[in-house]
Amino acid sequence: MDELRYQVDLLNAINQKLTNDEKMYRLICNTSNSAFIYQDLKENVIRTAGNWSFYFDFTIKEFSDITILFGYVEENYITALRDLLDLEKFGLKRDSAIIKLRDSQIWVECEAAVIYDDFGIPLEKVLRFKNITKLKNQNDELTYMAYYDVLTGLYNRNYFVRLLGDFIRKAEAANDIISVMFIDIDDFRKVNDSMGIIIGDEIMQQFGQFLSEFKSEQVLVSHFNGDIYCIAIYNPFGNRSVEAIHKAIQKRLGLPFSLSTGQEVTISVSVGVAEYPEAARTTLELINCAEIVMFKAKSSGSGTIQFFDAPILQDFLNNVAIENKLKEAVFNQNFILHFQPQYTSNDKKLRGMETLIRWRDYDGKMISPMTFIPIAEKNGAIIPIGTWVIEESIRIYSTWKKTYRQDMILSLNISAIQYARNDFIDTVLSIISKYDVDPRGIELEITESVLINDFKDIREKLHILREYGIRISLDDFGTGFSSLSYLKGLPIDTLKIDKSFIDTVITDSNTRIITESIIYMVKKLGFETVAEGVETEEQFEYLKSIGCDCIQGYLLGRPMPPGDLEKDVLQCL
Repeated sequence: MDELRYQVDLLNAINQKLTNDEKMYRLICNTSNSAFIYQDLKENVIRTAGNWSFYFDFTIKEFSDITILFGYVEENYITALRDLLDLEKFGLKRDSAIIKLRDSQIWVECEAAVIYDDFGIPLEKVLRFKNITKLKNQNDELTYMAYYDVLTGLYNRNYFVRLLGDFIRKAEAANDIISVMFIDIDDFRKVNDSMGIIIGDEIMQQFGQFLSEFKSEQVLVSHFNGDIYCIAIYNPFGNRSVEAIHKAIQKRLGLPFSLSTGQEVTISVSVGVAEYPEAARTTLELINCAEIVMFKAKSSGSGTIQFFDAPILQDFLNNVAIENKLKEAVFNQNFILHFQPQYTSNDKKLRGMETLIRWRDYDGKMISPMTFIPIAEKNGAIIPIGTWVIEESIRIYSTWKKTYRQDMILSLNISAIQYARNDFIDTVLSIISKYDVDPRGIELEITESVLINDFKDIREKLHILREYGIRISLDDFGTGFSSLSYLKGLPIDTLKIDKSFIDTVITDSNTRIITESIIYMVKKLGFETVAEGVETEEQFEYLKSIGCDCIQGYLLGRPMPPGDLEKDVLQCL
């Protein structure tokens, strides 16, 4: 009797433990965000558990009911679900798939697990449905950020390079052609500076949306960064040729972009084009070639297109080589100064001299200022070069003044980049003070290009310099489009007539009329005139006859080193 009672108590205890375990597992399932299907394959029992009603609005009572699931899954994912439902037929213990529910934005990870006996016969099976929508969206967002530009929705640079590489491998096998268009919005920095980066971003976004219209399996469109876009065209022809796309771009840019602020802005673009395999055979080289010719297009004027050819690439490589040499030359101050004398026309008395920089590289080759000065202005080397020229010129000039005690003017060419610096005035004044020279003997030459970018700021600086007694000369007069407007409101002492006028002043009547008009007008304004590039006696006599004050050119003196100027000019005074 006691034994029987013991057995009954033991069974009760076991049943109670099972009941408690079942409560615990049911609580876990019910509080989970997942839904479960349990199948007893041996007893042919099927049950659902967990948060089933969140995912599905039907009940599974029999094995055959499980096929209803197919109606709740988008068609593209039915095969994956079927494989999980038949997992035991493949002898697999565990597998999973990501599926999307029909008519909803819910993504589900469906995982199946099968328990087998020692003989490999399936006994039980569990399917779990887990909501991974948030994680999927996060992954999609990360994927989007990895492949697409957030501002424009176009391919980003890295993904474009990857896809272009696929294009090139395909073209190499099929002997096809690929065109790459490198597109840069002209003067976009001015838009950002004057209107703000928010407006700039809106313009880039609208232009990018327009370019997206060209996207196809054969056309890749990307936003590289800033104001730069890149298009790759596989086997270009017809509507997807470079010419057709460029024509469409130009047509669109003929109309303004309407902004959210109510403003309307018109832009232009410069385009460089390079083709595989003519220009390059690798992805990065092809893009680089297109970029190089884009800069060539930009140098030809806004809104132009340039196609790759070998001389353009060679010029670029030459400029790179010069730029590398220039860095070393700046570090070692490996430059020399020449001085070209200027004379008054009525008595050929020395007026002064203009400083001209020269550079002989370590190979002994002379590199023209016309070549290296633009490169120095582009990479910023013009600042240390310009400062060195100012100081070295004034140092030499100060020794001449002390030695020869002659009234003479030192003319210095100043880059627009130097004028734009906040410390420019202080730099000039400190050097003048250091070598104890009279500021009235120093003349700073400016060109129209100096004034174009920020006329107001430059004008204020010139007035300050003029207050200290420093002379101001307007160089290359007549070569720009708006030089006349600069004669009003600028503290100018001297106007230099460009050599291009002097070259034809004897042979061309129109040039004579213009030259005579310039000199007459300038004398009325009270400015001094200097004619550049005078090479013949006939030119000299004519300029003297029409009242030109001073002469500069090979006729009276070539540019020469300081020692030669002393021996041939200063010692003869």
